[in-house]
Amino acid sequence: MLSKKIIEITEKQKVLETHRVFSAIQNIDDLRVFMTWHVFAVWDFMCLVKRLQRDLTCMDTLWIPSDAPLAARLINEIVLGEESDEEPGGSYISHFELYLLAMKEVGADTRQIEKFIELIRMNVPANEAMEKLSVSPYIQDFVNSTINTVINGNVYQVLGSFVFGREHVIPKMFSGLLNNWHIDENDAPMFVYYLKRHIELDGDEHGPAAIKIIKSLTKENQDAIQELSCSAVEAIDHRVTLWDGMVNTLSQQKSGYVNKVG
Repeated sequence: MLSKKIIEITEKQKVLETHRVFSAIQNIDDLRVFMTWHVFAVWDFMCLVKRLQRDLTCMDTLWIPSDAPLAARLINEIVLGEESDEEPGGSYISHFELYLLAMKEVGADTRQIEKFIELIRMNVPANEAMEKLSVSPYIQDFVNSTINTVINGNVYQVLGSFVFGREHVIPKMFSGLLNNWHIDENDAPMFVYYLKRHIELDGDEHGPAAIKIIKSLTKENQDAIQELSCSAVEAIDHRVTLWDGMVNTLSQQKSGYVNKVG
């Protein structure tokens, strides 16, 4: 059943891989808007990762062995790459912070996401922080869905969102962006590095590792596979809605610009 479900979900992911948002990014201004939205998905992805690390390893001061040593090993490897990857130049950095550097390099506005992180540090709930900062409703819906899974979902539901809403689809999604946008890679080198790094890691290491975690935990448990699959489909649908909102926003901004010029 698991193999069949993976095939079904992979077919659904094609909507993301070929989404029109990638061809809608035609210049640096479009990329700046895209990044101010997408950075929230970079942040809430880490919430999924850390929830899985909590579930699959021991993060208590008084340590006990994991009940799933293979899954523990694999999720720790994923966390290592996402939370402390190599930065160009030889130091180490989280992918979220790398993304912020890429935003600043192209002149994208980082004030909203930085203020959001400040509020999170102050223990303000994510939904309240986004409302306070007037974050786009499309972004709020996407992040709130992710955080609801992180807080209230079981390990299988979190895995479904993490693996099929993120790790499994990211290589083709980011490749689609690089293949369809209309921007010279030399104009956004840090962002291109970020994309290619994820294509490399998620395609060769993190994605396959995530599938191994699923197989080791579900063991053809029909209820677990169904919960995982439903969560995966929900995560994909929310990402499609986010991208649809992005395309509409870019279109409206271009239209407003044309009207002003006219």
